[in-house]
Amino acid sequence: MKEKIEIVQGDITKLAVDAIVNAANKTLLGGGGVDGAIHRAAGLQLLAECATLGGCHTGEAKITRGYRLPARHVIHTVGPVWHGGTKGEPELLRSAYRSCFEVADRNGIKSIAFPAISAGIYGYPMDKACETAMTEAKSALDKFPGIEKIIFVQFGEGAQKIYLETFKKVFG
Repeated sequence: MKEKIEIVQGDITKLAVDAIVNAANKTLLGGGGVDGAIHRAAGLQLLAECATLGGCHTGEAKITRGYRLPARHVIHTVGPVWHGGTKGEPELLRSAYRSCFEVADRNGIKSIAFPAISAGIYGYPMDKACETAMTEAKSALDKFPGIEKIIFVQFGEGAQKIYLETFKKVFG
């Protein structure tokens, strides 16, 4: 199972996978960080398709085409803003990952790449976000045998180190 997980440092918009995950805001109309980078790389057609989706609630996910991205699809999910963990953030983050995997399964996605959902401007502590990501990936590989590769992509070295350490803890 752990051979289906890959942890890389780089730019998620450059990956040629079935789907990349966008850590989106509720409007799905672009923003900063990963969200803005994905929208810029995909082109205006992504914005136009997202405008037809009616936004997205925290913990849910929706799929679009990838347009100018090497990825065929973008799965947009809205993670929670961190408020100290007392406003349901852990459950909402788990739901965001689960929703992505469910959307992937329904759409025949075999390879999927994730950024660190909620761990950027939303302030979710990287170690906690990473543990949720890895735990949900492990569950998804059991539940959805069609998913052949899960890639976690970090932009910086600090996040990369946390992901590698958490991978060892969760997957042995």
